[in-house]
Amino acid sequence: MDNLPEQVAWDILGRIKRTVDKNSVSLTCKRLHELDNEQRKCIRVGCGLNPANEALVSLCNRFQNLEKVEISYSGWMSKLGKQLDDRGLYNLSVSCPLLTDLTLSYCTFITDAGLSHLASCSHLSALKLIFTPRISGFGILSVVVGCKNLNLLHLNRCLNITSMEWLEYLGKLQTLEDLCIKNCRAIGEGLRPLAVDQWQTQWIPCDSMIELKLVNGIISPGRGLARNSSNLRSISLRVPSDFSLPLLMNNPIRLTDECLEALAQNCSHLESVRLSFSDGEFPSFSSFTLRGILTLVQNCPIRELALDHVYSFNDVGMEALCSAENLQMLELSRCQEITDEGLQLVAQFPKLCVLKLSKCLGVTNDGLKPLVGSHKLKLLAVDDCPQISERGVHGAADSVTFKQDLSWMY
Repeated sequence: MDNLPEQVAWDILGRIKRTVDKNSVSLTCKRLHELDNEQRKCIRVGCGLNPANEALVSLCNRFQNLEKVEISYSGWMSKLGKQLDDRGLYNLSVSCPLLTDLTLSYCTFITDAGLSHLASCSHLSALKLIFTPRISGFGILSVVVGCKNLNLLHLNRCLNITSMEWLEYLGKLQTLEDLCIKNCRAIGEGLRPLAVDQWQTQWIPCDSMIELKLVNGIISPGRGLARNSSNLRSISLRVPSDFSLPLLMNNPIRLTDECLEALAQNCSHLESVRLSFSDGEFPSFSSFTLRGILTLVQNCPIRELALDHVYSFNDVGMEALCSAENLQMLELSRCQEITDEGLQLVAQFPKLCVLKLSKCLGVTNDGLKPLVGSHKLKLLAVDDCPQISERGVHGAADSVTFKQDLSWMY
């Protein structure tokens, strides 16, 4: 190994992906040990870090080019030793100058004081917090103010974040590219009346937004996105099925044809559209109709269209898609108004190469017959459609996946 050219040794280590393998190789000789120390860009630590604060400093001193750090205490118990605390996060900010990506998961000892130390991490661009119950909105604010390069922020089960100054600051900064908030029940609960009663005439600044995903999200009437999102390429909307909340009784929030028509008019670069209703949505509750969907497809260069639980989409819609010149992928899940007659029209879609069907009750093997042997589709995926058999999908695409678990019907 001593005579091995530097670039070759470096390339060998670069091809080893698993951390356990990297650790093993670094123990074989001093040279590989030193190269591994120099090359290691990311680490994942947690319950085995003991004593936590000191051990993390030792790792940062050994791997001086660390860019990505994940600290996870999932499954932690007190007998495993003390968790990393605020002092440990300070040590990380000082000992890891190249830090760009940090994940804190189940770190229950860390508070706002500890999180504020990250403000000195000038290269930090991605922060993910998963169940950090002692961190509030003030801690988040200290990070977004200090870390000017932050473009990704994920918050999951952060139960103590109630204030929203940090979100307003990010909106003004306009550098965030990826914001994900999941199961943070305190976020928005105290602010929804304000959103509905006082912000109805305001627009959300989204000039540079490329991708938007809303799951059971609530936006009050008058607070649109489309007019200021001319660069939008991808949108995914999952509409809440429960419109009985007292807050919304006098101000119903629904995704209408007018909403989709506004998208078609103002988002001329839209390529990917996903529309779905939450489980339990009744057909009569569908807010938008076939007209709204087709307006999008006819006015935007839609390459991917996914519809879930959209009862308004039927064989007439499938016929209209025959003129969708850009459509390459169609995904239909629980669209029960589509029959074999509509499915057979897929063979006439100009550029379609991927078709995914899931839990569709109205289609059978007959609907796929025009595709058999045609080599039109590169991929056909059929999941849990009770009237389609494995024999029916054979030869309908270059690559076929078939799964049938009908437990969802009972």
